[in-house]
Amino acid sequence: MRRRIALRTGAAAAALLIALPAVSHHSFAMYDRTQSVTLTGKLSRFIPGANHAQLIFELVDENGDTMIGDDGNPVAWGVETGPAAQIADEGITVRSFPVGTVITVTLNPLRDGRPFGALASPVISCGMALPEGGCTAATGESFGSP
Repeated sequence: MRRRIALRTGAAAAALLIALPAVSHHSFAMYDRTQSVTLTGKLSRFIPGANHAQLIFELVDENGDTMIGDDGNPVAWGVETGPAAQIADEGITVRSFPVGTVITVTLNPLRDGRPFGALASPVISCGMALPEGGCTAATGESFGSP
């Protein structure tokens, strides 16, 4: 009887250890994958991360002016990309995207409405000023993959 309990306990512990790595990585369930939003803004922060990097940016209007929210502050959004090592292989690094770079991203927004999302298409970089016609694949350079 004791042997059976010890075997079952050992099997349960082994199953837990095997499942632990899968639990430690979050899913994309918090993002609404049925919706996509395309936004243009000026990069205010690039946060490289082992699991996922993030680009934080302030929205700009069609003239390149920073959009201001009802609270009097710039309207800021963020987007989660792939792992830093993967996106570096695709050309996305802190050096390739300095603060102030105009970017356009298409993202799947958070389900709860906060201004953040998961990258749904390559990031378009348009340099330090909004080009005439907007920051698009035709006026900028595409980097990475979702």
